[in-house]
Amino acid sequence: MRKSLLVASMTTLALLSGGCTSNLTGDTYSRDEARTVQTVRYGTVESLRPVQIEGTKTPIGTGAGAVIGGIAGSGVGGGRGSAVAAVIGAVAGGMLGSAAEEGITRAQGVEITVREDDGNMRAYVQEVEPNQVFRVGQRVRILTVDGTSRVAP
Repeated sequence: MRKSLLVASMTTLALLSGGCTSNLTGDTYSRDEARTVQTVRYGTVESLRPVQIEGTKTPIGTGAGAVIGGIAGSGVGGGRGSAVAAVIGAVAGGMLGSAAEEGITRAQGVEITVREDDGNMRAYVQEVEPNQVFRVGQRVRILTVDGTSRVAP
């Protein structure tokens, strides 16, 4: 019974963490951005640099980890010892859940420095897309809507 509860709790944590991820690639739009007028500028890629985009840090990972840790800890010992183990398990589980969520949602990104046709030099960071490779010297479009910009070939 306890094993199945633990497995169910871990599955819930994985699903909740995965459900909170947002896509930061250049070809993904939020529902609010769809059908919204965008400003389009053109430029040339000056440099590229690989970067890490940190993962999300929501209360979901911490909360799910605390629940799982508390349940697991309550199975240790009996009476007052079980209560103490549950509290320790909840604290440790919360910390592990938070770290797991951040690690699961972390993404590989690219910093794209563009010299725009108006002479300005700007850098844009977006998630790496497997089917899209930028090269120094490549002409690109910069699309901006409501303060969010993305670089596209």
